[in-house]
Amino acid sequence: MAEPWQPDRDRGIFETLLVVDGKPVELDAHLQRLAQSLETVYSLAPPPQAEEEFRRAARALDLGRLRLTAAPAEDGPQLHLLAGGVELGAVFPEHGVKLRTHQVAGGLGAHKWAHRPGINRPGPEEAGAVIVDEGEVLEAGWANVFAVRGGTLFTPPLDGRLLPGTTRAAVLELAAAEGIEAREQSLRSADLLGAEETFLTGSIRGIEAAEELDGRPLPGCGPLSRRLAAVLRRRWGLSHGSDGPAALAAAPIAGRLGR
Repeated sequence: MAEPWQPDRDRGIFETLLVVDGKPVELDAHLQRLAQSLETVYSLAPPPQAEEEFRRAARALDLGRLRLTAAPAEDGPQLHLLAGGVELGAVFPEHGVKLRTHQVAGGLGAHKWAHRPGINRPGPEEAGAVIVDEGEVLEAGWANVFAVRGGTLFTPPLDGRLLPGTTRAAVLELAAAEGIEAREQSLRSADLLGAEETFLTGSIRGIEAAEELDGRPLPGCGPLSRRLAAVLRRRWGLSHGSDGPAALAAAPIAGRLGR
């Protein structure tokens, strides 16, 4: 296995949250991950008002997203919160996504980097990067990876090479509650190609089918992943439409991080 990925302070870190009916989804989990990343990368703590600012910015949104970025600056990282709408079809999307292998020695690490060229979610006709290290599939550039084989749910372990996704954690929790066996173990391309179901999990899109890898077909979603999607939608309070998308707009929080 490659050496653990070393934090790069110049890349910045961020958190993106879904908002449903004016409430941020999985907020505690996002705040916990943000605090861990800030401590590890910058030896700093989130500002004490961070939770309230998330909740305040969310109140104006029916269906939307919040993005908090710790951007590098000469005198220390600066904090910026953006808020905007999300199309209903972008959450638990009907159409799956294509993937292409992207080799990264040691993976991307356990932090959500703001600067990550070439690995963000692709456009509708493009293939998005799935991060592979020494033959092991770690994660997509914007989501965690799951496969179903023999009725068991599989996902790569949190070994420091991939992001500990908040939706990944929620899906594993829901699987346990539903009596679905789940295992955290290494996956390779052949494991995905030979699976019964393949899907991704993310904080905005929820559960998204993975339908192609390097030009070869993947099975996408099936009965088990659709069952998990249904209970995850209920957990997130998704039972209505949307007023439509809106561009990300700056919310009134920006400041210097500190102890």
